Amino acid sequence: MAKSSAGTPNPYLKTGVRIVVAGERGTGKSSLIATAAAEKFPKNVPPVLPSTRLPKDIFPDRVPITIIDTSSRVENDYKVAEELKRADVVVFTYACDEPQSFERLSTFWLPKLCKLEVKVPVMVVGCKLDLRDENRQVSLEQVMSPLMEKFPEIETSIECSALKQYKIREVFYYAQKVVLHPAGPLFDMEAETLSPRFVRALKRIFFLCDHDRDGALNDAELNDFQVKCFNSPLQPSEIVGLKRVVLEKLGEGVNERGITWIGFLFLHQLHIDKGHLEITWTILRKFGYNNDIKLAEDVIPSTLKRAPDQSVELTNEATEFLREIFELYSTKPDGELNPHEIGKIFSNAPESPWEREPYVDATQKNEFGGLSLDGFLSMWAFMTFLDPARSMENMIYVGYPGNPLSAFRVTRKRRLDRKKQQTERNVFQCFVFGPKKAGKSALLSSFIGRYFSDKYTSTDFEDHYAVNVVDEPMGKKKTLILREIPEEGTAKLLSDKESLAACDVAVFVHDSYDRATQLLVEVASHGEDTGFEVPCLIVAAKEDLDSFPMAILNSTRVSQDMGIEAPIPISTKLGNLNNIFSRIVSAAEHPHLSIPKTESGRGRKQYHRLINRTLMVLSVGAAVAIAGLLARNSRSNSNFAYK
Repeated sequence: MAKSSAGTPNPYLKTGVRIVVAGERGTGKSSLIATAAAEKFPKNVPPVLPSTRLPKDIFPDRVPITIIDTSSRVENDYKVAEELKRADVVVFTYACDEPQSFERLSTFWLPKLCKLEVKVPVMVVGCKLDLRDENRQVSLEQVMSPLMEKFPEIETSIECSALKQYKIREVFYYAQKVVLHPAGPLFDMEAETLSPRFVRALKRIFFLCDHDRDGALNDAELNDFQVKCFNSPLQPSEIVGLKRVVLEKLGEGVNERGITWIGFLFLHQLHIDKGHLEITWTILRKFGYNNDIKLAEDVIPSTLKRAPDQSVELTNEATEFLREIFELYSTKPDGELNPHEIGKIFSNAPESPWEREPYVDATQKNEFGGLSLDGFLSMWAFMTFLDPARSMENMIYVGYPGNPLSAFRVTRKRRLDRKKQQTERNVFQCFVFGPKKAGKSALLSSFIGRYFSDKYTSTDFEDHYAVNVVDEPMGKKKTLILREIPEEGTAKLLSDKESLAACDVAVFVHDSYDRATQLLVEVASHGEDTGFEVPCLIVAAKEDLDSFPMAILNSTRVSQDMGIEAPIPISTKLGNLNNIFSRIVSAAEHPHLSIPKTESGRGRKQYHRLINRTLMVLSVGAAVAIAGLLARNSRSNSNFAYK
């Protein structure tokens, strides 16, 4: 595991490194570059060199280097700024025999980089080391420590001499190295520990390499890891030596089964302490990580193309895998995951995906924030529905063993579902419309098991969701996603032609008549105009109020006029939900029913029926005329033949 992979091509390595050299006039920028390129000190050097390219085989990573020289003249300041913005790494030079040139780094050059918002690694290089006064010898570390503390973007520093050809190649080797193998993402400088994201990546790698899931890497697993990362096996003596190193420093790092997670982490800490960052980055990139220690884009398939009225769901194979993950991490006898266990599941990911909106409070949890199996699976279904790429990425992070594409399927178009009068979907999205204080939020809360509250809180954001599993006969389960649409957000939603394409059912909640009906007509008209009609249900949400019978009477009349089911009376306050969520799922499963008809929509359909009927009559008439003509021609021909 300690072997390097020098010269091994890596698909996630940069294809080139652009080094921009800047600093005060006369500090030796051009001589530094020219000496590195020609491998000898030049006699005559122009003020500014043209772009210089070093061959890719000059250093072990075999990545070409382009070096950009810059002018120190004030009139060229704009051009220098543009070059700095295009840099992969910046080399600032100072002259070892001119202390004021070093001071300019902190007073001008480094602040300039901050002002330009250039966020790349920086290397500080002292040139003309051969000219330094022997009586003024100082420690480089002593000089650089205050500067590096003030400007953490400085990765490293070195002193060199172009005339003596001393450490010239090292300058550009280290400059390339800080780009290809950066320390920043791996190490938290303030805490002086490995960065949390790096530790999470190592956990995933350890999990993937621990094939027998016994919490340790045995000899065969260590060897497989070595071959995958470095294309060469470990000798038995090397494995023994590796375990000995861990055991001497960390007793719990090795057990009878092999190197434990703690030991695996220690080995990587050792590589970093020794400055062997290329080994660490080779491992990370072999497992698909980019320089931000996130899975590279090409590791996550992006072929889940779909129409606006199609959605993405988990396959049975993926659902079964998630069940196994749930059982693996759930240690409680009640069969629920506590927040700590949920965190452990996503400990291999850069962050837990459910700790932010709209996921954080979207499903039913116990009093301690734990999830049941249904809650766990519904959250995965929810994430897959909203953001398939994010779901796929996290599926990889939690260790899905197969091709990530096999974990997902694209559903049939909703328009086809309506034509075929059935659907194969397992996940339905319901838009919940209604005026303020009608009970929309209470409906969502009751769906995920939250107690009714008399305190009114306005929902003024568009990403308020509730998701849960709805049980059906014969043991079947469907996932239902409720999305609350604030009254003031309806116009914005309907301004998008395809806004209803992702909706399986629309529910209209009301405790008064006029506004809820108006919203129903607006949504139904939008569906008729765009071709994305959706089944609609009316929910009378406050059965416990005195005004309720009149509201029911009015909304019943509207539902009859529009050809949909009569209003469903419920009371979230009394807990009388009238099986509303099963009825929503039933409406989604029969997408050709419960579609409201507006007057304009009926008029359009009658017009199209009239046109079709007219065309049919004309067609029949034309057919009769043609038949008559053929008959006459036939008789004429017969008569002619007879004569």
